[in-house]
Amino acid sequence: MKSYKIAVIAGDGIGPEVIAEGVRVLEHVAKLDGGFQFEFTNFPWGCEYYLKNGKMMPDNAIDTLKEYDAIYLGAVGYPGVPDHISLWDLLLKIRHEFDEYVNVRPVKLLNGAPCPLKNISCKDIDMIVIRENSEGEYAGAGDWLYRGQENEVVLQTGVFSRKGTERIIRYAFELARKERKTLTSISKGNALNYSMVFWDSVFAEVAKEYPDVKTASYLVDAASMFFVKDPARFQVVVTSNLFGDILTDLGAAITGGMGLAAGANLNPEKKFPSMFEPIHGSAPDIAGKQIANPLASIWSASQMLDFFGYENWGARLIDAIEVLMVEGKTLTCDLGGTAKTGEVGDAIIKLLTGGNG
Repeated sequence: MKSYKIAVIAGDGIGPEVIAEGVRVLEHVAKLDGGFQFEFTNFPWGCEYYLKNGKMMPDNAIDTLKEYDAIYLGAVGYPGVPDHISLWDLLLKIRHEFDEYVNVRPVKLLNGAPCPLKNISCKDIDMIVIRENSEGEYAGAGDWLYRGQENEVVLQTGVFSRKGTERIIRYAFELARKERKTLTSISKGNALNYSMVFWDSVFAEVAKEYPDVKTASYLVDAASMFFVKDPARFQVVVTSNLFGDILTDLGAAITGGMGLAAGANLNPEKKFPSMFEPIHGSAPDIAGKQIANPLASIWSASQMLDFFGYENWGARLIDAIEVLMVEGKTLTCDLGGTAKTGEVGDAIIKLLTGGNG
């Protein structure tokens, strides 16, 4: 029987609550299938660890995580710990060290999910955003000069390498070809006259190798408008680190909220572990109340199953989420219900069991 070692970093706030339901669902899927199993190991890293130890995770954390097939991450962030510390010393460190250069975020309106847009159906919002995840605006390059003086200067440098830009664009083209979908590049070449002009030129070069893929290119401000006014024009989207971060939160807003937002951080070559996470925040104000929505963590579990080659189970998890929302009986308060976090997990497991006959 195939066994997958999963490192669980539940993190802060509601992270442990929602990740616990994802773990339960994954264990149940493995039990129903019978052909594979998961071995979960919990690591108590995050802001609470930082407040006790002065660091988000131990010095040997990366070496420890290398031994796992995947990482399942909850939410990171808590009052008293600066956001740039919690982000750079855990999430971004893992992404960079493990070359998780592909960020995959589905922006898909599921049946039963609330949508704030008028006259929009599920077929109108069904896109996959491929975000460059290793460099760009989040490379951490820059400097802070003359700190605290009247001539203080801050430099934040975006890093766009030929290798990094080409490989993410090529990944998006391969996905669009496989799925027989259009591919849209989003940049800001009119204003960012080095980085984004370079991005646009690489996209045009790679496009010549994929004449069967229909392409489009938008400036990020225009794309933001069309995400709202005409989301149906997007199928596969490829964009830079910063733009992808912002646009996918906008995507979450039009597809039911952050409680349904999932993300995968992939090292496609599987040289290092990939990481799967709900992309909502830690919401410390509701932590411990068992009212957080676990569906994003379950959706990210579906992405993990896809990555391991169990696309049928990944699709069944999404189907179960849709049935749950259409029925409307077991939903958390953000979706208009009164259910507890664990009750949502119970309902998903019941739907999976019923679907298995």
